[in-house]
Amino acid sequence: MPGTSSSSTSPSATRRVFVTGLGAVTPLGNSARETWEAALAGRSGVSTLTQDWVEEFEMPVTFAAQTATPDAEVLPKHEAKRLDPSAQFAVVAARQAWADAGSPEVDPLRLGAVVATGIGGVWTLLSAYETLKSRGPRRVLPMTVPMLMPNGAAGAVSLALGAAAGAHAPVSACASGAEAVAMGLNMIRSGRADIIVAGGTEAAIHPLPIAAFASMQALSTRNDSPETASRPYDTARDGFVLGDGAGILVLESEEHARARGARIYGEVLSAGVSSDAYHIAAPEPEGAGAARAVREALDGARRQAGVSVSDIVHINAHATSTPAGDVAEVRALRAALGADLDHMAVSATKSMTGHLLGAAGAVESIFTVLALHDRLAPPTINLDDLDPAIELDVVRKDPRPLPEGAVALNNSFGFGGHNVTLAFGTGA
Repeated sequence: MPGTSSSSTSPSATRRVFVTGLGAVTPLGNSARETWEAALAGRSGVSTLTQDWVEEFEMPVTFAAQTATPDAEVLPKHEAKRLDPSAQFAVVAARQAWADAGSPEVDPLRLGAVVATGIGGVWTLLSAYETLKSRGPRRVLPMTVPMLMPNGAAGAVSLALGAAAGAHAPVSACASGAEAVAMGLNMIRSGRADIIVAGGTEAAIHPLPIAAFASMQALSTRNDSPETASRPYDTARDGFVLGDGAGILVLESEEHARARGARIYGEVLSAGVSSDAYHIAAPEPEGAGAARAVREALDGARRQAGVSVSDIVHINAHATSTPAGDVAEVRALRAALGADLDHMAVSATKSMTGHLLGAAGAVESIFTVLALHDRLAPPTINLDDLDPAIELDVVRKDPRPLPEGAVALNNSFGFGGHNVTLAFGTGA
């Protein structure tokens, strides 16, 4: 009965965890399937910004990867006005994923939410500060703190779905969305929940983050050709493209999924998590920390399902389109996977979505799951001249059929030296 925990299970480090629902709001589409089909078609979600503030502040970068439809136009007005855009994205994607999973019946105490972000409610924070300066403290909205706090999206999703087993919000920069999936996996295996709604969200296309990233020389400055600006692995890459959106996966224990006859997209086999302890923003040049995360994920998949490195057929790389970051990741992959890396189809989907920061790892987990499910690796676009330092079998121009194989990896790395690698299986 709702409100009881009679269905609780004991911890099991090998409990199988399936992906049974997917939801997404991205620059490529308003659902996971729409986003996936656009990615397979090699479509760019990057466009020129038309907001007044671009000209007002003489922005050095005038383009980004914006969501297809603002969620304030999707959510009821009374709900949208109480949520920062980042939480709006998360709630819309979570409801999509829940519906896609068949809106399963579950004890609220066995349902949890893990929704990550890299920055949180930046629009709310900065707008409230402008209100304070121009109109005084009494005009600051009473919902400002719940809207700006980084766990606001996790709380909003928990409320929307009635998830009472825990509402968590990992904040680990660009690794946040992947870390949410890792936490969801551990919550189910620990016996805390039967279902976890896990993913990440971000709404940082705002003049301040753009100006700050540009000041770091982290962003591409191809203002004259925004669609081609995100170009991982290309010799002419000059930085990442900022993007907005959210990705949510419904994770479910095998017992619960089988009992209700759920459709299974795939399986979360393992997660590897490490830290560089090297620099607050730059990657460790040899990718040592990232390599540890890859090895840990592979070791976990080996213990979980008996797979070996030769079973990996696909990698969705972090590949942000920064000169140093792309090379460091390749070195990490080579150190962890050796010569077997030559036989793995590698996709760099940020070439199409831009970099969704805290949502990136979640959206790219969706891509990785669907790549195994549909046996297709999405292409990397804008790759005209492969950097000789990128010794990978990169999927280019068109999607590539995947050979028989059990495992795909998704890498996510973030400022602060955060590294997360997720290993997915087919769920067979």
